[in-house]
Amino acid sequence: MQSISHPRLPIDMLRRFRLVSGMAPGLILTSLVIALPIASTAQGQQNIVITRGDSTIVLEPYAPNVMRVTLSLLKDQATAAPGYGITAAPAPDGWTYAEGEGADTYRSSRMVVSLLGGHGHSPAPATKPAEPTNVQKTQTSIGKFFNGSTPWADIRFSTPDGKLLLEMNGWQMSVPNYKDGNAQIVNDKRPTDDPFYQVGASFASPADEHYYGLGQNHEGYLDHRGHPVSCWNNYTAPAGPTWCIPFVVTNKGYGLLWDNPSQTTIEPAFNEQTKWTSQVGSRVSFFVIAGQTTDEIYAGYRLLTGATPLLPKAAYGYIQCKQRYITQDEVMSVAKGYRDRHLPADVLVVDWFYYTKMGEMDLDPKNWPDPKAMNDEVHKMGFQTMISVWPRFVPESRYYDLIQKNGWFEHLADGTPTNGLPYDRAGSDIDTTNPEAAKWYWETIRDNILSKGFDSLWADETEPDLPPNGSYYHIGPGTRYYNVYPLFHTGALYDGFRRDTTHRALILSRDAYLGVQSKGTIVWSSDISATWDAFKRQIPTGLNATASGLAYWSNDTGGWQYLPQVHKPAHPPLLDPSDARDNVGGYDDYPELYTRWFEYATFLPIMRTHGSRNTNEVWSYGKQAEPILEKYLKLRYELMPYIYSLGYSTYQSGAPYMRALFMDFPNDPKVADLKDEYMFGPAFLVAPISDQGATSREVYLPAGADWYNYWTNERVHGGQTITVKGPIDTLPLFVRAGSIVPLGVPVLSTSEPQALAKVRVYPGADSTFTLYQDDGNTYAYEKGTSKITQLHWNNATRKLSHDGATTWPGSLDSLVDVVKTK
Repeated sequence: MQSISHPRLPIDMLRRFRLVSGMAPGLILTSLVIALPIASTAQGQQNIVITRGDSTIVLEPYAPNVMRVTLSLLKDQATAAPGYGITAAPAPDGWTYAEGEGADTYRSSRMVVSLLGGHGHSPAPATKPAEPTNVQKTQTSIGKFFNGSTPWADIRFSTPDGKLLLEMNGWQMSVPNYKDGNAQIVNDKRPTDDPFYQVGASFASPADEHYYGLGQNHEGYLDHRGHPVSCWNNYTAPAGPTWCIPFVVTNKGYGLLWDNPSQTTIEPAFNEQTKWTSQVGSRVSFFVIAGQTTDEIYAGYRLLTGATPLLPKAAYGYIQCKQRYITQDEVMSVAKGYRDRHLPADVLVVDWFYYTKMGEMDLDPKNWPDPKAMNDEVHKMGFQTMISVWPRFVPESRYYDLIQKNGWFEHLADGTPTNGLPYDRAGSDIDTTNPEAAKWYWETIRDNILSKGFDSLWADETEPDLPPNGSYYHIGPGTRYYNVYPLFHTGALYDGFRRDTTHRALILSRDAYLGVQSKGTIVWSSDISATWDAFKRQIPTGLNATASGLAYWSNDTGGWQYLPQVHKPAHPPLLDPSDARDNVGGYDDYPELYTRWFEYATFLPIMRTHGSRNTNEVWSYGKQAEPILEKYLKLRYELMPYIYSLGYSTYQSGAPYMRALFMDFPNDPKVADLKDEYMFGPAFLVAPISDQGATSREVYLPAGADWYNYWTNERVHGGQTITVKGPIDTLPLFVRAGSIVPLGVPVLSTSEPQALAKVRVYPGADSTFTLYQDDGNTYAYEKGTSKITQLHWNNATRKLSHDGATTWPGSLDSLVDVVKTK
């Protein structure tokens, strides 16, 4: 046996001794297993509560394929409801529980959960013991001085036909101590707060298991296997700002949602184990979701944490932003610039420092003399506007004293508002975990900002900006609830939109946590650098973000940070920067970088440009770049019927539509860690060029399908790597054979009715596509007010048919464009 994954060692014991293979069975069990399990025998109850020694284990089903497991040394914590971000209720229908000699089992039509060492298990009859081996003697000696924190528990999850999905083979719940180096963390709690424990669990990791999701990490890999993940909001993380969604999806037919909001470290697949360790908790709590497809796993995540509502249709178009438009005249000039050039765009963004003081909740009349009139005018031009709102308030702002008096700030143990002095003088963060503070914050924004005609909000600094460890929220110590602020903060705004407005909420957030996708939220990848390296790493960063169940991820096209004064590329620039020097300075290859990034952004869930350049519109990067940027901007709007329909599919299913290839090609091992290609919906395979000076790249086309080059219509068999030409105006782009792609007529914004121009079919397989239309602005779709059409392609008859709504004049045949193979 391999004792590094010994089933009866608590996880903290494994860590402490770094055990090696070859240990005999029964290692110091007399000191670790306090009692045999005593199980409830009731059938059909909502959960099963099992006592093992001084620990309590609870099995609680939420669907036939979704099981929650809790383990704790505190029974009231083991039986308590899930934490923040989980909104579903238990659902035991279809589950049956049975006790057995070797294992107790909880079974449904989709999953079997087995707790080893079942209720009927008892020690073997007494016989004359064998002489202990030297290894066993040493283990006994170790047991006199060292022990783990919890009794043994081994829980296995499998399908009814016997396929093993997952095995939990150890757990811990240890008090902070000097041995583990975490004794000082008790200083982050008050005497009245619940005790702190470090909690964790270990799971067996097969050699061919791969791990995806876990929020945002900029280190540049896709498969987390062999890469420790620091799962918490960290603006200063080494490769770029991180945030945590503690949800992992694997290629083994399951996803695991870890129910703990403190700083959590995941160690995937080290020494045949995957370990989760949370800094603070009172229990181990996690959900296992079984799925025959990845989309079925995302349906389980949707069930647990909420649906992804449709955003305003404008959000699926083009969002124009920069740091920053200083005056309303500048905003008007940009709006007119797009319309005068007959270019589509939907959202104009007002970034920070429009106010007179941080937290004043006003617009400086020197620069914004009549923001209501400005918004009225750009609305007539087909634009919506978004404005940045920070949660920070400086002491001299008009609301600071009110917030402090009410105890509504993130604060220290003595009530003093947390601040960032001496280097950060932007004040303190409002505590929107407090329901009264959250309601006041929304109403203050509504009355002072949105009342000026702005349509949507940019919720910046949702980490929060002042890290909460050592500080306190209304709900408790910031160290315990480290990651939850994005959920509460976006929720405060979303709930306000739903309560007080008639249009759909749109909230741009820097950070995320479990359930943020249900708050009308886009999450962007924060303040990234304007470099080729950052661009290259954005691709896997975004794929893991969407794999975390967060469909609406985006980034700052071109990077946010200021450009270096001089940057000399390794290869001659593909675009001449000479007529853009006032914007790019001495960064010779920046127009090339921006153009490549823009091509990629066209196929992101949200297409949004931003950055710290003097100008940042499509005409800002030189005459050679401008027509290429216009080409892709127009392509985004041509694809709008397809893209908006993908948004509806996500609302229905919970599955993202920017998809790492493992989701759609699970039987192709070559895509398990393919980090620079992805699917955009069911049709498009996107392979960005992220190397400076490159005019071609290798593209792997997954097995099991034929593929069409989007630009040439050349048909290629899957299961091979090909070299694809990619001059500066060409994004390597392929379409899966059998795809149905509805295309729209040219429009300047999504506020205009957009008729279908054609329905393009790429023959090669039977397929169905759901075409979706609604008013694009209200929540009437939740009550069924929409137009849904099922388009069906029969490859044998080469005929496109439809069911449901007819949203085009004349016959469907007049719109069909069947691609001819070259």
